[in-house]
Amino acid sequence: MSHSAERPSEEDTLRLKAPGPGQGSLTALWDGGSATLALPETGNCIVGRSSTAQVVIDHSSLSRHHAMLHLGTDLEIQDLGSSNGTKVRGRLLKAQERVPVSWGEPFEIGRVVVIARPPAQAAGESIDTNNDPTIESALRLVELVAPTDISVLILGETGSGKGWIAQQIHDKSKRASGPWLHLNCAALPEHLLESELFGYERGAFTGATNSKPGLLESASGGTVFLDEIGDLPPATQAKLLLALERREVLRIGALKPRSFDARFVSATNRDLESSPARETFRRDLYYRLAGLTVQVPPLRSRRSEIASLAKTLLTASAIRLSRPAPAIGASALKALLAYEWPGNVRELGAVLERAMLWCGSELESEHLGLRPSMVPPAPPSVSQRQPSVPPPEPSSRRTLAEDVHAIERRRITEALEQCGGNQSRAAEILGISRRTLINRMIEFGLPRPRKG
Repeated sequence: MSHSAERPSEEDTLRLKAPGPGQGSLTALWDGGSATLALPETGNCIVGRSSTAQVVIDHSSLSRHHAMLHLGTDLEIQDLGSSNGTKVRGRLLKAQERVPVSWGEPFEIGRVVVIARPPAQAAGESIDTNNDPTIESALRLVELVAPTDISVLILGETGSGKGWIAQQIHDKSKRASGPWLHLNCAALPEHLLESELFGYERGAFTGATNSKPGLLESASGGTVFLDEIGDLPPATQAKLLLALERREVLRIGALKPRSFDARFVSATNRDLESSPARETFRRDLYYRLAGLTVQVPPLRSRRSEIASLAKTLLTASAIRLSRPAPAIGASALKALLAYEWPGNVRELGAVLERAMLWCGSELESEHLGLRPSMVPPAPPSVSQRQPSVPPPEPSSRRTLAEDVHAIERRRITEALEQCGGNQSRAAEILGISRRTLINRMIEFGLPRPRKG
């Protein structure tokens, strides 16, 4: 069975069923086509041209049994002595070499770029927030913004669930059936980062034996998630801004740009509006990416959510470890609620998965290894300013639409101040036409600068 955004040649087809709810998935990208397919939950998965492989990619650059994916809590890729090799983070693996890769991190088999998404992300869709007001505020924004194409910037501490929020935005959007491509901007050196984002032509640099589409180009019809966007190097910021403005990407070594149609969701644990960040992160790129900001609160401020979140994470871990999920005992729940969780949801998941190795049918406090009296100080919040939309007071009658209008009014005011009242330049920063800006100013009662 073949699935692709653009129909590839007859030899370049990919056969496996499309992913269902809660399943892990594999996205394969090649020059001229792409596909997203289901992955088994655990075990080893051979990728290659042969019909005996679990993932069959009939692409001319692949060997019959090209590589093996080792699926579980972590993800590993192993080259099986292929003819055209397997590359991870730009390095060609030796035959039979096995290395870890992050879920969502792109790697290459032959001339095909592969990105794997874990079942745990899909399982997170059913998380019960227990009506916790601090996270419900963020989720209301997700519901509002998901059906649109506006760019979203997600702020929050490391491990707080920014990736899950980003995935929710994609899954609830009109682009949900399109590609979902994730790049960690802090994980690669600058030269590799640009080749992953923008792609390259054959012969563009030493080792570029074939052309490769970048993530922006390959994400047409879907969503690009740029994690740790605050760590993007200045030179790459300028190129990304140009791509955003023109909706075109120029591969490294190419003369002609290629158009793309992708939505942008970004995330960072840095305060990009602080004085130090203003020196290293372009303001015009910030306004392009932050059409709307979503603040994800740390887990220590969402204690009413911990019990239900722990159950969901235990269920996901049980699936990966092929064992029944234990019940959470009273002493374990008390310990979970008392801990400050400096590592947020990510730390909670790691603690629970480790505890499953020691417990039987019921999880108790001694299995967790938590000592609240020795908890390190909680890290500072990503931003000391108020969230884009703070949790409403019980007496508040302001609607969500009014909240969004307040955000838009503030963005326009900030852009005008930055440009000294120049409406054309402010409109350019905001990514809208000058006429739209003027209409918004009238709607929000903002005075228009007088001509001198």
